[in-house]
Amino acid sequence: MVSMTQTSVPRWAWDASAPAAEPDLRGRVFTLLVLPGAGDVADRWTATLAGRDVRRQDCGDIDAAVAALRADLAAARVGHRVLVAGTARECLAVRAAGVRAGLGDDEMTFGVVDIAERAVWCVHCDTTTHAAVEIDAVVPCTGCDRRLLVHPHVSRLSGAYLGFMVDAETLASEGAVA
Repeated sequence: MVSMTQTSVPRWAWDASAPAAEPDLRGRVFTLLVLPGAGDVADRWTATLAGRDVRRQDCGDIDAAVAALRADLAAARVGHRVLVAGTARECLAVRAAGVRAGLGDDEMTFGVVDIAERAVWCVHCDTTTHAAVEIDAVVPCTGCDRRLLVHPHVSRLSGAYLGFMVDAETLASEGAVA
């Protein structure tokens, strides 16, 4: 198994015992994106940021959170911070949108309420499978039905884990076409 401290997967996305994230109080304006089930984290952050310019958006899903992020970033200036509260899969997806928009990791804070579900991108058919699966475990691809090994690598631009056929070398050496 790969050392998780030496992967592209942020600790908050794989370690349920990771300390709770706190907002960067050096920020001047805060966008707070709250996904379902993460109200407790958002309420704690709101209390911590009392008296500051906080733009709280309660979002029903990842698409709504990304749309709210884009809208707020359209008028963002230096000192803008983004806080996202949700599951690890949701936070990774919103983080990817933030990275694509030009945000740095130091401008984003994540409050993760669950790490069980992952988005796994299949290198064979370009499908992303969403499933409750551990890193280094195997999940069937919803696109090509290959058995994908969930590799401890997350794309910063898509928020998905890398998945590839677990027994590709075995099948290839037996004469099967992968």
